Amino acid sequence: MDTTTFLWTLAYVTLGLFIMLSSLFVLSRLLPFSLRKEIEEDHNTALAVVIGAGILGVCHIIAAAIH
Repeated sequence: MDTTTFLWTLAYVTLGLFIMLSSLFVLSRLLPFSLRKEIEEDHNTALAVVIGAGILGVCHIIAAAIH
């Protein structure tokens, strides 16, 4: 693998991670409850599954856009 391919891959990975984390941050600000409290302290497994599915959905969209 040449250097330019590696640098472009690294740039896309960084961009994808930034967008994914930004979407999770926006989601946590929009919800009327604390995600951390609900998942860690109250052991709300259903919320954890829904948030995980949302993250995977956003990552799939980002991957399709980058590809």
